[in-house]
Amino acid sequence: MEKGKMNFMELNFAARSENEGFARIAVAAFLSRLPLNLDEMEEIKTVVSEAVTNAIIHGYEEDEQGAVMISTFYDQYAVEIVIEDHGIGIADVEEARQPLFTTKPELERSGMGFTIMENFMDVMEITTEIGRGTRIRMVKNLVKNEMLCN
Repeated sequence: MEKGKMNFMELNFAARSENEGFARIAVAAFLSRLPLNLDEMEEIKTVVSEAVTNAIIHGYEEDEQGAVMISTFYDQYAVEIVIEDHGIGIADVEEARQPLFTTKPELERSGMGFTIMENFMDVMEITTEIGRGTRIRMVKNLVKNEMLCN
């Protein structure tokens, strides 16, 4: 996104499960002026919830000493959401992207987080490094044009 024409916000909060709802509402409030319909706003809130929950449960293994960072940007063409942690990282991204795969079956996790993110957003990229954390970048186009996704 072109820096001069975008709006942005950043959040940094404790990796506590109770903060997932805060993250979801904060991003939705920031984006509330955009021409998103109710379904699109629900999809954005859902992907924020999924990514934040993954960071807390998998990235930090529920260690509340960690922090989750969210950066949200928008311009007239698209919304970009980046959710990062400095947790353990993902050992096998391709395996983690498979529907129903979870490393925490004892917590009754569905294993659908990445699948949901990919289906609800126009772009989803995962960058991870063992011992350093994970960064999820997601883009939702406001103008339906495939060339704007990149």
